[in-house]
Amino acid sequence: MSDRDRPDPDALLRTAAQEGRGRLKIFLGAAPGVGKTFEMLSEGAARRATGTDVVVGVVETHGRVETQALTRGHDIIPGRDIAYEGRVLSEMDLDALLARRPQLALVDELAHTNAPGSRHPKRWQDVDELLAAGVDVYSTLNIQHVESLNDVVASFTRVRVRETVPDSVLEQAEIEVVDIPPDELIERLKAGKVYLPEEATRALGHFFSKSNLSALRELALRRAAQAVDAQMLDHVRALGVGGTWAGSDRIVVAVSELPGADGLVRAAKRLADALKAPWTAVHVETPRHRQLGSAEQQRIAAVMALATQLGGQVASVPAETVLLGLKGFAAEARATQLIVGKSVRSRWFELRHGSVVDRLVRETPGVAVHVLPLSEPSGARPERPRPPANGRAAGATVTGYAVALATTAAITAAGLALRHVLNLGNVALLYLLPVMVAASMFGLRTGLFTALAASLAYNFFFLPPTGTLTISNPENVISVVVLLSVAAATSQLTARVRAQADLAAASARSNAVLAGFLRQLTALGARDEVARAMCSEIGRLLDLRVIMLGPGGAGLTIEASSDTEPELGTMDLAAAQWALDSGKPAGRGSGTLTASDWLFQPLTSGDRVLAVLGLARDSGRDAVRSDQYPLLMSLTDQAALTLERLRLEADTRELGAVRTRDRLRAALLSSVGHDLRTPLTSVLAAASELAQRGADPLVETIEREATRLNRFVANLLDMVRVEAGVMPLAIEPVDLTDAVAAAVHDARRALEGHPIEVEVAPDLPLVRSDPQLLHHCLLNLLDNAGRYGDPSTPVRVAALRQPGRLVLDVLDQGPGLPPGREGEVFETFRRLEGSDRSPAGTGLGLAIVKGFADAMGIAVGAENRRDRQGARFSLCFPDALLVPELEPDLEDVEA
Repeated sequence: MSDRDRPDPDALLRTAAQEGRGRLKIFLGAAPGVGKTFEMLSEGAARRATGTDVVVGVVETHGRVETQALTRGHDIIPGRDIAYEGRVLSEMDLDALLARRPQLALVDELAHTNAPGSRHPKRWQDVDELLAAGVDVYSTLNIQHVESLNDVVASFTRVRVRETVPDSVLEQAEIEVVDIPPDELIERLKAGKVYLPEEATRALGHFFSKSNLSALRELALRRAAQAVDAQMLDHVRALGVGGTWAGSDRIVVAVSELPGADGLVRAAKRLADALKAPWTAVHVETPRHRQLGSAEQQRIAAVMALATQLGGQVASVPAETVLLGLKGFAAEARATQLIVGKSVRSRWFELRHGSVVDRLVRETPGVAVHVLPLSEPSGARPERPRPPANGRAAGATVTGYAVALATTAAITAAGLALRHVLNLGNVALLYLLPVMVAASMFGLRTGLFTALAASLAYNFFFLPPTGTLTISNPENVISVVVLLSVAAATSQLTARVRAQADLAAASARSNAVLAGFLRQLTALGARDEVARAMCSEIGRLLDLRVIMLGPGGAGLTIEASSDTEPELGTMDLAAAQWALDSGKPAGRGSGTLTASDWLFQPLTSGDRVLAVLGLARDSGRDAVRSDQYPLLMSLTDQAALTLERLRLEADTRELGAVRTRDRLRAALLSSVGHDLRTPLTSVLAAASELAQRGADPLVETIEREATRLNRFVANLLDMVRVEAGVMPLAIEPVDLTDAVAAAVHDARRALEGHPIEVEVAPDLPLVRSDPQLLHHCLLNLLDNAGRYGDPSTPVRVAALRQPGRLVLDVLDQGPGLPPGREGEVFETFRRLEGSDRSPAGTGLGLAIVKGFADAMGIAVGAENRRDRQGARFSLCFPDALLVPELEPDLEDVEA
């Protein structure tokens, strides 16, 4: 079995990770109205008919009769109501689904954003939790909600959707495209089967134009094909099956240090756009790569940066030869199109070394090889390789030649000393030793030079007539030729083994660097320590100046640096800010804000940018060479994972502290409430007994205040139960006229000295609420207005029907609330100094109002009055809580 036919370990790990998880199937459409929900429900019904346990988690029928009909017969999990900004939103009940644990869950609108307060911000995250629990899921999605296509769709529809789904979700799902022609969809729209007539007319003039629908349809089909292709490649890699599997095109372009490589990249981009195919620019690092000059290194880095800017992927592959590297990478990537450049070579060069292009064409069956000429600029000549830094890194040096001559001389001396013991054949074998030493230490050229020197020495000192290069015996001619050939072959094989060992050593060093870097970061537990270690280690490994910047109160701040903290200019800060905002590199060597002296690389985890890493060289050249780029990407990925781990640990600690605080607060309130209720009951009983014996103002005061305190304690205990989720709500239609009248009657003692103005029309709709909790809310608001309103000023209760809601106001005429801090009055134990909320209060009355109102889905608000001085407290009932008026039956009217 060859290396390329072995199962891919990464693919096997991804396959193993799916074990025990449910399967996701996405019904993908080009636009609303193509029938995604209809198709999902139809397939769900078919699965149910075969005995599968199917439930509906959430489905949006949008009032379409034929879609609603398909929901009949399904087990539907009721939604969970969440109060938000005066409205009650119904979201999928994830906990009920997990408790029910069906075989298949139907979850509509995968890109939906959940209401604040839900477990996950996005519905696709709810679906992921269902999949992790082993539940299969069917869901629907429009193509404009795919994250990678968001900008593309916005470019021609002029509509940017904010609800997106990561591409990784689609890559793990089975995709079924629900497709109808644009003309048919437009007819459905005109017939009112998608939107209401007035909305349909507006949509036809904007999003639902035929050109937009055609483009969206093409995007949906192509994205589905890409997902299927990626899943197919993952499957064949896991099985270790060879071949290109050309279900769709995949393009690879080979780049080198030669001038004109940027033209190959642009040609690959044009071909990829024409074929709508992914493409990768690959550079093969051979042993010769170490001999390249600085200009050639910069040329490679520029070409790789250009490929990144044009939307391609980049890869750097170590290999013994360019041919082996390209063949291996093309096979691994399952490439169907390979673009290579052909430089101008002499006929003599091709006879000696062969043609890489010709061998690629012969040895890559099933791959279309595009050969483009590499044209050099006029008068330009490739830079000669710079002199090698040391003997180990170079192929042929003065030191290497000296060592070769010295070892050859030593073998010659040893042969002369042993000539009476050894025959000529054994002496010839001795000369293979310096050849192997020279080839293994200094490369092929030095090995070949040593082979020639050994042949000449063998002829001069051992073959008769000795002392001359003349050979009298024809057999000795054959011996010299054989010795030279064997020495040359040995030199070549030894040099090849050395090159392979160098590649293996380089790979081992890279792995060791990554392991050591990760081990060092894992041992740290604070962000500042990680930042310092990251900058120091990356700076040492890549010989760079490194800084890490993070978001601060007044913009970006430098958190750590590899040496002294540098002064960043305006352009540098702008590039860093752009990298933080966009999640893409900026600065020198990138495609954005290149006037900066620094290259800023974002540290990302998922869709979150955690920090920005700044890189620069003292020489002023580009910070990262092409051969360093893969190592830098690996280091930054590990650093980002470490920062994400620290962030999650901090969030977990903070969440634990909040939970502990809430638990203690609830326990304290419950304990205090129960401890107060017992003596209050005794006080009320005693006051009632004293009141029966005779009227006494002090007794009346005791009874009144004890009753008020008892109501306060009862409200407090009820709020604790509501927050704990153990108090069931008795929701029923309530007439606000009766509710306000009852609250005013019970609060008459607290409102003594205040005229009461009630403006609640009797024809207002009923509201859905818990009568007891609503009564407590009104009592506390009225008590608050009576205690803090100026003496003899009226307290007004008014109800007003507004678009989308019904508002019930309680208004007093006191000093009012501190501007900008109105919302703080509803916080527990919060009393605002310098306002009418400060004197003689516990800070719990309004908090109880908010707790009860939130439990019922009612929004509460507080503000200063605009008509005069005073405070205005509001209860806002959204339309969802209003009971619609029943229309008379037409048949009864006619009768």
